[in-house]
Amino acid sequence: MSRAARRSASSFGPRWLERQLGELLPHFPAVALCVAFSGGADSTALLAALAALQRPPLRVRALHVDHGLQPHSRRWSAHCRRVARALAVPLAVRRAHIVRGHGESLEAAARAARYALLGASLADGEALLTAHHQDDQLETVLLQLLRGAGVAGLAAMPAVAPLAAGLLVRPLLPLTRAELLAWLTTQDLPWVDDASNAQLHLDRNFLRARVLPLIRQRWPAAASTVARSARHAAEAQQLLDALGEADVARAAAGAMLSARVLRRLPLERRRNALRYWIAAAGARVPPTTRLEQLATALLAAREDAQPFVAWEGALVQRQADLLALRIAPRPAAAALPKANAVLGELTWHWRDASTCVLPGPFGTLALKVDGRGPVDLDALAPSLTLRSRSGGERLRPVRGGPRRSLKRLLQEAGVPAPQRAHLPLVFAGERLIAAGDLWLDESVQADDSRPRRGRFVWSVAP
Repeated sequence: MSRAARRSASSFGPRWLERQLGELLPHFPAVALCVAFSGGADSTALLAALAALQRPPLRVRALHVDHGLQPHSRRWSAHCRRVARALAVPLAVRRAHIVRGHGESLEAAARAARYALLGASLADGEALLTAHHQDDQLETVLLQLLRGAGVAGLAAMPAVAPLAAGLLVRPLLPLTRAELLAWLTTQDLPWVDDASNAQLHLDRNFLRARVLPLIRQRWPAAASTVARSARHAAEAQQLLDALGEADVARAAAGAMLSARVLRRLPLERRRNALRYWIAAAGARVPPTTRLEQLATALLAAREDAQPFVAWEGALVQRQADLLALRIAPRPAAAALPKANAVLGELTWHWRDASTCVLPGPFGTLALKVDGRGPVDLDALAPSLTLRSRSGGERLRPVRGGPRRSLKRLLQEAGVPAPQRAHLPLVFAGERLIAAGDLWLDESVQADDSRPRRGRFVWSVAP
């Protein structure tokens, strides 16, 4: 090994990792650690260095996600089992089922499925370690910049972030891939190379293969300087989040926001507050055009209207003065209910039982008393009928407006197909009065003069 390689190798190893984890995790080493192990060089270096530290009270395990997208994915799983066995680290393999959203790339869908599986596998307080390094951070910042991302996007990947019941930790961000490889070659451990990395139609691969070599040739320290810029952006985002949290607290009405209070804010703070509210609820932040619609047209609409703005996986609807956020769950393919499931016809005496438990994938529908809710409880018949969609349903969601096709409303709102199929419909006789908790017919809409008000709440079955 050359002198330069030996210097590089000395930058990383078990002792370095021990110090880094001690800084990132206050309770280290009395903490449970789970390594996201792909079998590639980076995660192999992380797992090997961590295995060398494995002694009580430190607990280490590994998790490999097989996406099933490559013909050799089963071989990679077997390889990961062999390496984990050699390092005396317990390994679990999870197989992902990729479900692509409308307009979503396969890579983005695979990433979402991977993190959903990893998060679901974490125990309370357990830390998931990934092998992202400084070169990954450089690629991420440049990609976000080219996509027109805001401050949050340019902050790129944080060293520590919440994930499900535990934490997501990236201890290798200060290191380059060359430093990891130099140390790994001293360990006599094999790794796999993903052939898909050579597919230059993928933005990250093109950037890595064609653009970054030229950048590094001109600016050798690009990875470390761009990482510093990402840290500056992360600090700025923390300040924006603090401001957004304060503005949301002033506008909050339970889980909803007051349109009247939001309208008092300058437009840029309004956008920031809405962005914070949506992200804090766990929904995907809307694209710029949708966020602009939320901050302007939706807030300016008449109080007797029920306008909404939808994007992939979420919907915000105006109900009188209040903004309600609905997040559509992202099911795994194996968990998708059959498309032809039928609710049948159920009678709901809502005054006797405020929550109706529906069969199978239809979840539950509740009618909750809410003094600012959109439903006029006195306008509801004591006995309602619940059915699933059969086609041709219509209702009048805007008072004085036209009757609208439910099918068209669902399409415009971008409601995912599995949720469309299992949306419970509420009828009074033969009149459709509500579609889950998304739309109400004008016949049961409350105004400020109505003393008894409520709202429907639909919870989708897991």
